[in-house]
Amino acid sequence: MNLKFLETFVWVARLKSFRLTAEKLFSTQASISSRIAVLEDELGVKLFVRDSRGVTLTPEGHKVLEYAEQMMDTMHALRQAIDTSAATQGRIRIGAMDTVIHTWLSPLVSKVNELYPAVEIELMADTARNLSEQLQKGYLDLIFQTDPLRHESVLNLELGSYPLCWIVSTGSIYHRDYASLAELARERIVTFSKHSRPHQDVLGLLHANGVMTPHLSCVNSVAAMTRLLRDGFGIGALPPALVAQELERGELTRLCIGTMPPSLPLVMSWRGGTGLELVDQIAEVSKAVVAHYAENVGKDCFVPAELNSGGRHPRPL
Repeated sequence: MNLKFLETFVWVARLKSFRLTAEKLFSTQASISSRIAVLEDELGVKLFVRDSRGVTLTPEGHKVLEYAEQMMDTMHALRQAIDTSAATQGRIRIGAMDTVIHTWLSPLVSKVNELYPAVEIELMADTARNLSEQLQKGYLDLIFQTDPLRHESVLNLELGSYPLCWIVSTGSIYHRDYASLAELARERIVTFSKHSRPHQDVLGLLHANGVMTPHLSCVNSVAAMTRLLRDGFGIGALPPALVAQELERGELTRLCIGTMPPSLPLVMSWRGGTGLELVDQIAEVSKAVVAHYAENVGKDCFVPAELNSGGRHPRPL
C-alpha cells in the first residue's frame, strides 16, 4: 500500500476538500483524486461522499482513517528514530490579530528562529473572524484570536486576556471626570473594527447601561486608533498594553470610572495530528513566550489564563 496515498487520504479527511489538499501537498486536484481512487480500488470500499457542501467520510472511510493515522504515526516515529540528529525543518503559517502583532509576536518569532533556524515562518495579520476561517480552510496552521474554534481536529487553548480601559488624550476635552458610563457614552468612543469581539462587548456593555445609540467609531488598525486618540479624537476602549509607551510618556491617560470595558480574550487555536508535530512544538513555544510577556508587563496589561480561571487545557471543540 502506497503510504503517500494514505497521507493524501488523511489530509482530504482533515480538510474536507480535494482542492485544499492539493494546495497543502503542492499537487493538483486531478492527482489527489487519482490517489484516492487507487486507494479505494485497493481497499474495495468507497472512502468519501462528494456533494455540493464538500467532501465527507463514509462509514468505511472513518474506519480506514483510524488505521491510516496510526500508520502515519508509526512512519513518523521510524523517521525520527533513524535520524535523530536532523534539524527540525518545514514551514509554519501563523495568523494573529492586531493586538498580538503589537504586543508579543516579535518575541515569538525571535524564539522560533532561535530554536528552529531551519523552519520557514509565514505571518498573517487579520481579524479574529478571518483568521478562524483561514485555519479551517487549511491556509494557516496556528492562530491567535479571541474565541475557541469549534472544528474537528482543531485544538484551542485560552492563554489569558488583555484588560481594557477608557483612555483619552491628556489635556483634551475628553480628559475630565464622568459621573457614569451613560455620561461617558455621550462622547465619541473609539474601539476595534465592527463586529469584532471587543466591539460587540463594548456595545453590549453600553446597552446594558441604558445607552441604546452610542457614538462608536470602529477602527481596524491599532496604529490608527492610537494616533486618533493622541490627536484627541475621542475616548478609546482598548487595552493599555497597546499604548503603554504613550501612557508612560503622559500623552494618554486612563479615565477613572467604575465600569470598565470587558477584557479581550486571547485564544490559541491550531491543528493537531499526524504530520503536524512542528505546529505542536510552536504552540508550546508560544505558551512560554506569552507567560514571559505576562510576567514582564503585569496584570494591568495582561492576565494569564491560570490567574483568570485556574488554567485551560488544549481541547478540540
